[in-house]
Amino acid sequence: MSGAVGGEKEPVLLYDTTLRDGAQREGLVLSLQDKLRIARALDEFGMPAIEGGWPGSNPKDIEFFAAAKKIRWERAKLAAFGSTRHKSNRPESDPNLNALLDAETPIVTIFGKSWTLHVEAVLEASRAENLAMISESVAYIAERGREMVYDAEHFFDGYRSNRAYALEVVRVAAEAGADVIALCDTNGGMLPDEISQIVHDVLTASSARLGIHCHNDTGCAVANSMAAVAAGATHVQGTLNGYGERTGNADLVTIIANLELKKQQLVLPTNALQEAFRISHAVAEITNVAPSSRQPYVGVSAFAHKAGLHASAIKVDPSLYQHEDPSSVGNDMRM
Repeated sequence: MSGAVGGEKEPVLLYDTTLRDGAQREGLVLSLQDKLRIARALDEFGMPAIEGGWPGSNPKDIEFFAAAKKIRWERAKLAAFGSTRHKSNRPESDPNLNALLDAETPIVTIFGKSWTLHVEAVLEASRAENLAMISESVAYIAERGREMVYDAEHFFDGYRSNRAYALEVVRVAAEAGADVIALCDTNGGMLPDEISQIVHDVLTASSARLGIHCHNDTGCAVANSMAAVAAGATHVQGTLNGYGERTGNADLVTIIANLELKKQQLVLPTNALQEAFRISHAVAEITNVAPSSRQPYVGVSAFAHKAGLHASAIKVDPSLYQHEDPSSVGNDMRM
């Protein structure tokens, strides 16, 4: 999955985490039926990968994957999410890893620690033990034929604390069989220039295919994701409408529109972007979270103009005060 062919730029793969990471948003509670309805909407939108939940953490997610097996997914591959093995377990006897396999999804995503502070203070493990947990867990899943995504949790904080160890995490995950290694800004504290520099450095030091997973605590989750793609990341994680804990995750709706309209990188099926407004608002209705009127591209105010100079100019040529045609995302211009 890594590398470009014949010098061509490798396509960017979208990976939606609404049903798991997005559900961490304060006040957002999803029933099993809600999760299935959202997954169907994402599949209809053309989302290539949908993370359904963590089957080792709660009964609802186990029920989701059981129900999902009976559904014909038109475009999406489902992913099950979980952690590396417990430091005291062998992979084959680890309940979490086996629950991921039991979900029978084509993609399995596991996360592990990249920051030495977490390794020592949270896992209470040595640095070598943590690397072994990562390597053995990734290999256990990859050897069983699943597409393997490794989420390098707290990667950027870990990189700033101990660059050599963070790069070692990437190396062992790649060598164990990870198809993609997603660098996670778990605390959401990074800025675009920092993301760009670090992603470039990791790609220089490694041949692994890299992804990006950003939280929005600096208000830069979308910008950070775009910076990572510009630096060479080819896998982007995020949530529909930016749902997520604290200030949210990177908004995939905005990222998709930016990639397709600004960078001419097709990431959804042809013309699917025109369904962005409808899908965004349909999911908002399911979650019972009022959509932001000022959400880029799909907010009801995204192409609204008050009377006066702007409205007068719009009558001459809409492009004078609009950066894109609202119909490109299924939205409308309003005066």
